[in-house]
Amino acid sequence: MKFAKGAAGRIGLAALTVAGMAACAPTAKRTDLVVGESICASGRFDVYFVENQARLTDAATLLLNTAAEKARDCRIQRVRVIGLADATGAPDVNLSLSQRRARAVADALARAGMPAPAFELNAVGDAGAVTPSGADELLRRRAEVIIEAVPR
Repeated sequence: MKFAKGAAGRIGLAALTVAGMAACAPTAKRTDLVVGESICASGRFDVYFVENQARLTDAATLLLNTAAEKARDCRIQRVRVIGLADATGAPDVNLSLSQRRARAVADALARAGMPAPAFELNAVGDAGAVTPSGADELLRRRAEVIIEAVPR
């Protein structure tokens, strides 16, 4: 019985010593303990245009400015902009329109400070604007933006 009390005493003393040493350790900062999700991730979004126009709307400009702002602290590997058009009008006119839409989006991103090494521009005109059944594909008056980003 005497042995158990002595061992318990030594264990208690050891626990107090460890606790005292832990109290002397530097306290970790909250920022070291809490890690949030990085906004630097690849993604895509669409920029919509008014029929037969390549001029950005106020909403589109706001969207592009926001995207560029969020990307400033990221390493941008690639930005693809694909201009599209609906099936109304002549194919050559639609191709030109989709090219101007892609250029308008890339120019706006560059003006807003998008840290892209280069923009990859594509235009598909009205290709794919009609479904196999002959129906018009909805929401084709747009440019698709695909950003490949990773944290720095």
